[in-house]
Amino acid sequence: MAKQKIVVKVTMCSEKKTRKALKIAVGISGVESASFVGSDKDQIAVTGEGIDSVELATLLRKGVGYTELVSVGPVEEKKPAAGVETKPTVVLPYAHPYQYYYNNYGWPFFL
Repeated sequence: MAKQKIVVKVTMCSEKKTRKALKIAVGISGVESASFVGSDKDQIAVTGEGIDSVELATLLRKGVGYTELVSVGPVEEKKPAAGVETKPTVVLPYAHPYQYYYNNYGWPFFL
C-alpha cells in the first residue's frame, strides 16, 4: 500500500480536547505522524499506510465532537533538486563508559 495523507477538520474548543483529538488520531494502526494544520489549527493531518479514514472520523466524533473529512489522498514526496548532491550521514555507535548490573535488592553495582 502507498502512504496516504488524511486531513480532518475537528471542532476543538479547549486545550484538553485538542490533546484528546491528537491522542485518538495517533492511536489508530498504521499512523506514522499527526500534526495540526490550517490557519486556526483546527485541522489534523494524519499520514501513514493503510489508515481507515472512516474509522478515524468515527473515533474523533465519539471522542471530541463534530468532525469533517477534508481530504484523503497520496503523500506528495519531495524530490531533491538536480545537481545538488547530499552526503551520506555517518552514525557512530554509542558506547557507555560503565556497565550497570542490579542485585536482588534493586541496587546498581559496577563491574
